Amino acid sequence: MSLKLSSVSAREWFQKTREGLKSWPEFIKTDRFKVPKSVAPVPQRIIKNIEYFQGNYLFVFLGLFLFCILTSPMLLVAIAVCLGACYIISLKNADKKISIMGRELGLAQQYTTVGLCSFPLFWLAGAGSAVFWIIGASFFVIMAHATLYQPQIEGEGFDIEMEAVAVEKV
Repeated sequence: MSLKLSSVSAREWFQKTREGLKSWPEFIKTDRFKVPKSVAPVPQRIIKNIEYFQGNYLFVFLGLFLFCILTSPMLLVAIAVCLGACYIISLKNADKKISIMGRELGLAQQYTTVGLCSFPLFWLAGAGSAVFWIIGASFFVIMAHATLYQPQIEGEGFDIEMEAVAVEKV
């Protein structure tokens, strides 16, 4: 998979997150899900799991984002119209600057105009509720996983069962 990012720091963050992605069978390993016996270990468990599964949680967020966008046709149309307008602006500016009533508009001013004009369309499409649904659903799913998934304790790589030894008195 090749992705071109203009910012060096964005590229480094994306590469680090991609390398930190854990296998999905490990992420959903059902025998690791256990309800904590008390509230005391929960914060440490959450912190460990968020650090360990950071890349997986990012994909959970992106999956919920795509689900929300694809299941809301009006929001999908609003996004397509806004991105289409931005694409048309970039094509028009490649040839020559756009001027209105003799005044040239800069590229940032044109994108700002598109943003302001598309605001009512996003409001009608319910973009605000979609954003809060995505944030809420992501928070719930990630916190439920981070709370219930028992992280592997260091030195826990193998199980040893010990048998009782009978001691004879002499």
